[in-house]
Amino acid sequence: MDPQNVSRTHTFLKSLGMYKPIPQSCETSGFYSHFFGSFIRVNDIKRGRISCTIAVKPSISNYFGTLHGGSVGSLIELMSIACARTVVAEDKELFLGEMNVSYLSGAPTNTEVLAEASVVKSGRNVTMVSLEFKLKNTGNLIYIAHTTFYNITVAKL
Repeated sequence: MDPQNVSRTHTFLKSLGMYKPIPQSCETSGFYSHFFGSFIRVNDIKRGRISCTIAVKPSISNYFGTLHGGSVGSLIELMSIACARTVVAEDKELFLGEMNVSYLSGAPTNTEVLAEASVVKSGRNVTMVSLEFKLKNTGNLIYIAHTTFYNITVAKL
C-alpha cells in the first residue's frame, strides 16, 4: 500500500471523530431510538399509514452536509415500526428481517423532509412497509425504502 494513501485515509477518519470517546450520556438503553425520534414530527396517522416531517440537523448529517446514510436507515426503521404498529397487534413482537433503501439524492442540512410510510401487506407472520422521502421545499423524491418485519407472538409466562 502507498503510505501517502494510508496517511490521507487515517487523517480523514480522525477528522470524522475516530479515537474520540463516546459521551457517557450516550451509553444508556434506548439512546438511539430517543435520539432519532427527536427529529421526527408526526403529521398524520391512519390505519396502515403514517406521515411525518423530519428536521435534518447537523447532528444527523454527514461530513458532506447532507443527511447521513445511517441516519436515513435509523429513521426508516423507526417510521416502519410505527406504521406497522398501526396494523399489528400489541401481543406480537416486530423483528426487522429486511430493509432496502434507494438513495436517489441527498437531504441538505437544515432542511425538512416529508416522509410517508404505508403498509403494503400484513399477514399473520409478515408485515411489509413502503416508504417515500421527499424534500419539503421542492417535493423532489430523495429516498425510497421497503422493510419487511416478522411478526412474532410474545410468549406469556
